[in-house]
Amino acid sequence: MINNIDSFNLYLFNQGKLEKAYDIFGAHLVKDEQGNIKGTIFRVYAPNAKIVSVIGDFNNWDSRVNTLNRIDNENGIFELYLENVREWDKYKYMIVTKNDETIFKSDPYAFFSDNRPETCSKVYDIEGYIWHDKEYLDRRKNSDLIHEPLNIYEMNIGSWMNKPDGSFNKYNELPKLLIPYLKDMGFNAVEFMPLGEFPLDESWGYQGTGYYSITSRYGVPKDFMYLVDELHKANIKVIVDWVPGHISKDPHGLYNFDGSHLYEFDDEFKRENVEWGTANLDLSKGTTKSFLLSNAMFYLEYYHVDGFRLDAVSNIYYYLGNSNYGVNEGGVEFLKNLNYMIKSYDKNVIISAEDSTTFPNVTKKVEDGGVGFDFKWNMGWMNDTLKYFSKDPIYRKYHHNNITFGLVYAFSERFILPLSHDEVVHGKGSLIDKMPGDYWQKFANFRALIGLMYTHPGKKLLFMGGEFAQFHEWKDKAELDWFLLQYPKHSEAKRFVRDMSKVYLYHKALYAGDDDYNSFKWIDADNRDQSVFIYERKYQDELIIVVLNLTPNAYPVYKIGVPTNGTYTEIINSDKDVYGGSNLYNGLPLQAKKESKHNQEYSIDIVLAPLSITVLKKEEE
Repeated sequence: MINNIDSFNLYLFNQGKLEKAYDIFGAHLVKDEQGNIKGTIFRVYAPNAKIVSVIGDFNNWDSRVNTLNRIDNENGIFELYLENVREWDKYKYMIVTKNDETIFKSDPYAFFSDNRPETCSKVYDIEGYIWHDKEYLDRRKNSDLIHEPLNIYEMNIGSWMNKPDGSFNKYNELPKLLIPYLKDMGFNAVEFMPLGEFPLDESWGYQGTGYYSITSRYGVPKDFMYLVDELHKANIKVIVDWVPGHISKDPHGLYNFDGSHLYEFDDEFKRENVEWGTANLDLSKGTTKSFLLSNAMFYLEYYHVDGFRLDAVSNIYYYLGNSNYGVNEGGVEFLKNLNYMIKSYDKNVIISAEDSTTFPNVTKKVEDGGVGFDFKWNMGWMNDTLKYFSKDPIYRKYHHNNITFGLVYAFSERFILPLSHDEVVHGKGSLIDKMPGDYWQKFANFRALIGLMYTHPGKKLLFMGGEFAQFHEWKDKAELDWFLLQYPKHSEAKRFVRDMSKVYLYHKALYAGDDDYNSFKWIDADNRDQSVFIYERKYQDELIIVVLNLTPNAYPVYKIGVPTNGTYTEIINSDKDVYGGSNLYNGLPLQAKKESKHNQEYSIDIVLAPLSITVLKKEEE
């Protein structure tokens, strides 16, 4: 649909409150009553331009042929209808600025773009895909996001699994490969790294130029719609990594769009993100806010996504991400407006913040004085936990608090526990490579780490390759090292991740109380010398006991306190031989004794394996 540019829409646009700017701006095909394409209408916002022309296949790229009309002198909106322009035609805008500089730009609202290294926009018919996920979306609206399990598989489409010739699998080819894999592994959500068009592969999509243009690397927009549709049929959530804080400085992109800093900060200090080589967007500008709010709505309306992971939120809270430079009030207000808009659309759309700061009330509702996110990435837990696990077990007793400290603040916000792509790049080593010890111990440590994540309060996120303990860091130019699965230790590690995922999904005590501090209780948090941690997870009548032994010492009989009398059954043990362990586990039900231990009234004697996690469930009477 092409909305008219009336005074009300212009007011909303300038105030940063227009939620569907994509219906006004961009290249829209015009059809007759039978659906036949008659032509294309181009609209672009360029208030600092003297002249705007559209150039493309249809006029031999001659800027003299099709000059847009300035239909609104005050706001700088240009428009032109061309009858001879059809779907797939390439185009750009030629802009003569007020300083008489001539620049060539892609369309900020283009629905599709040419494949890199080309930088043209493409006319595309975004309408007409027939969705089959109404039942799924109805269920989503009536679900309980906060108290349901969320097990996210983070992935980069281009380096997950390639064709035999090394080329990418396309969006419409992924379902037959990805969906069975996610279902088998127990992931109920997939998070795609940024999919807006971007010129440089090495930026992984975090330096984008086409916010409305799903990257052409993997197919066309309707192919991506098909991928989402098929994932929804399999009851798998789709989360997109989204970058609203900074942009690529490539000359064809948003940066310096009409010869002025139209979307980014005018102030050079606030604008130039030297560390990343990008430009920071000014989220206090009405037009920038409307552009981004509309982009989020576009993903919801046209791609039916289930959520957003917002990248580099600290760079939005504070100027240049540095609290010493002060709070960016415009940025914070934008986040509140964004989250309120999304929650008004559907309260069960997931909004998570990649946030390493202590900014307050991140996951508190906007109407209650918060920023309005559903979840915050728990970067503190990730850093402390990986630091602990990288230590030789003989030294872990000196770092015991790295595991226990996270529970001090675990319920201050609603968290996602991220073992993400950021932890397996730039020389940091893969998860398995971070683990100390010999080959056997590395895998035992890896399994214990995975078990800790799945039993600790917070939703879960694991980056691709982590599930089968890939030794190499993530290589963005090649597919995952799938060949490793021919080796027992890797296939066994994958089996443990799969089984641990399903234990998490099945037991409410491990997820339903993530926002309630009563759902977690330490039984023994102070055994530094043995590096043993014991805690309970509880929800309603379900009680789970977790025991971590993070040294290579084994204990044929280890007494642990339990809160109630009854029978306790081991539901998973990372030391079983099917996971590559030494097969020390508790095969028979364990009856509690009236014998106090760890300040608990009852106790049980368990077999405690080396470098392991043991998960027990109290059976119903």
